[in-house]
Amino acid sequence: MGKIVGIDLGTTKSAIAIYENDQPKIYQNTKGKRTTPSYVALKKTKDKKSGEVSQEWIVGETAKNQAIVNPLSTLYGVKRLIGRRFDDPEVKKMEALASYKIVPGPNGDAWVEVDGQKMAPVEISAKVLRELKEAVEKQIGEPVTEAVITVPAYFNDAQRKATKDAGKIAGLDVKRIINEPTAAALAYGMDKQKSGKIAVYDLGGGTFDVSILDLSMDKEGSMIRVLATNGDTFLGGENFDERISEFLIAKINEEHGTDIDIHDKASKAANATVLQRIREAAEKAKIELSSQDVAEISLPFLMQSAEGPVNFTYNMSRKELEGLVQDLIDKTLPPFQKSLADAGLKLSDIDDVILVGAQTRMPKVVETVKNFYGKEPRRDVTPDEIVAMGASVQAAILQGNVEDVLLLDVIPLSIGIRTAGDVMFKAIPRNSTIPTEFKDTFSTNQDNQPNVDIRVYQGERDVASQNKLLGNFTLDGLPPGKAGTVEVELTLAIDADGVLNVEAKNAKTGRAQKITVKANGGLSEQEVARMLKDAEANAEKDRIFRESVTALANADFELKDASRHKEQDYYKQAPEELKQQFEETVKDLTTARDKRDVQQIIEKTEKLKNVLTSIGEAFAGASTASETPAAPEATPAAAAEDKPKTPKAPTP
Repeated sequence: MGKIVGIDLGTTKSAIAIYENDQPKIYQNTKGKRTTPSYVALKKTKDKKSGEVSQEWIVGETAKNQAIVNPLSTLYGVKRLIGRRFDDPEVKKMEALASYKIVPGPNGDAWVEVDGQKMAPVEISAKVLRELKEAVEKQIGEPVTEAVITVPAYFNDAQRKATKDAGKIAGLDVKRIINEPTAAALAYGMDKQKSGKIAVYDLGGGTFDVSILDLSMDKEGSMIRVLATNGDTFLGGENFDERISEFLIAKINEEHGTDIDIHDKASKAANATVLQRIREAAEKAKIELSSQDVAEISLPFLMQSAEGPVNFTYNMSRKELEGLVQDLIDKTLPPFQKSLADAGLKLSDIDDVILVGAQTRMPKVVETVKNFYGKEPRRDVTPDEIVAMGASVQAAILQGNVEDVLLLDVIPLSIGIRTAGDVMFKAIPRNSTIPTEFKDTFSTNQDNQPNVDIRVYQGERDVASQNKLLGNFTLDGLPPGKAGTVEVELTLAIDADGVLNVEAKNAKTGRAQKITVKANGGLSEQEVARMLKDAEANAEKDRIFRESVTALANADFELKDASRHKEQDYYKQAPEELKQQFEETVKDLTTARDKRDVQQIIEKTEKLKNVLTSIGEAFAGASTASETPAAPEATPAAAAEDKPKTPKAPTP
């Protein structure tokens, strides 16, 4: 059996981990970073000679870095769309944040459109998952085919199924979907080996969750039980960025007489690049103000106004930022209070509050939680990584590598059926521990009723139609009888993966109907299969493209550095033969780069490194042979420690 990875598929950043040597380990991406931006972009490249335009999908840091010059084709925050209908109010909020187009899909879900191509959010998320998957495969030298993926605790059934679909499209068998706060608590509990009741306060890039858990850790084994969960699936760091962006736009409009409007579609389209620069400046200032009192926001040559070029500079203080976003931070407290009430606990019953999610690095967030809780929250975890680490622990439990650990999670929202008068009968209340099952008997409400329509909903409204419709089916062939006399046995069962199965059965005839509930408006099996086939068909093409991008970047770096080497003593004192090899290799690498010959680029880059090593060794040897050697300056080998190392094989 191969390794099951744990993945935190985040709104703004994602991470992947494997449980090995009795502890979770975060694996770096192809850029050497421990987290990967959840950015995907369609990049167009024009061949200088033929004039032909090719297009490829790029993911992560590379995609984020080109967002300013390619705003309409750069996708981010797509997790906020996953499993949502286009007419969902939250989707309308996302339209104000996004630089790309959000459109209705053929099934009524919210999709995205890039360069005329419509795609489901799960396809975009799948590209991020595949990027993480392939980076790990390259490091461990074996295929990765199974995963545990985390989701916000307040994700509904549709969003959870969509996340599993994204994994399937990425070539992953998703063994378990686990709530993000639960994963964080699992990693925390395994690390600290400490019993007690904890609250996980998870404020990430796009969502907020809070879960109350009971940790029992002893020599006999461990039990982690979720007591209650609550949250907001549209509250996170991106809302903070939006608030800062709106503030900056108002300042720019006021100072320069411009008319930028983030909520106007025409203005957004006309100022796409401008808005992307403002968003990035807002995010940068927010991050800087977590560690300093003032951040300088500089946007030179932002745009052209009637008076000429717009050059904008503004010094934002931490106090000013806190004033802009205090209401957003305060919105996290009611869910905290609600989860405590649902768990039947008081604040004094909580032993520790764990801060999770990158936005919890903001001092004002820490201060707000401290004031609410009454003492310092725990910050001895890495908020960007602990969720992926916890997912890897769950993966190890499933594989049998971690024993004597029992994890009891809950459903975030009630599940029930529609009864007469559009009344929601809550069969399985929110915060019920899973797996769980509900059984009861219902009767017809009309004389000689031939069938019953079973409609299953998820939500907390008493009016059934105001909740999320998960699915429906009809039980036919009921025997004739007066209203209230014909009985139907109803069973709703949720397994450990959160998959809901519903069965209706007539006790008298034995006639039954059952379904495994799938998200209403979600992707069909055929659509998932098509997307998987498309991803697999283009996997080699995408790999070659990534190799090309990496090879070109490495070549550009080495060629730019070549002139610096020639100015150093170690080069000037090198044997003429090595100097000639160096010049010839630089020339060959330049030619290969201009021709975009990837294989030659890789070979010549490696050769150039070897020549530089030989020059360094020759210089070191000459210095050692000298009777009174001077202190040597840095040789190429030593200098290489302070710059990115070109891999021997291209990193996709």
